[in-house]
Amino acid sequence: MDTKLTLKLNEYVIEKAKHYARERNTSLSDMVESYLIHITEEQDEKSAEITPLVKSLMGVVSLPKDFDEKKAYSDYLTKKYK
Repeated sequence: MDTKLTLKLNEYVIEKAKHYARERNTSLSDMVESYLIHITEEQDEKSAEITPLVKSLMGVVSLPKDFDEKKAYSDYLTKKYK
C-alpha cells in the first residue's frame, strides 16, 4: 500500500533531483523509495547473523601479530603488474 509523504527540501535540490529523475525515466518518488530501501537494507545487513559455515571457518588461518595486510596487498599488486 502506498502512502503519501511530504518533505520540505531546498528548492534547488528539488529541481536538480527532478532533472536527474527525468534523465533516468523515473520519478522522484521512486528514487526516494529506492534510497530508503537501500539504507534500511544496509542496516539490516550489518546486524545479520553469522552463518554456521562462516563460524566454522573462523580461526582457520593464523597470521603473525605484525602482519601488515596493506603492505602484503601492495606487494601482491606490484608483483602482479610487473
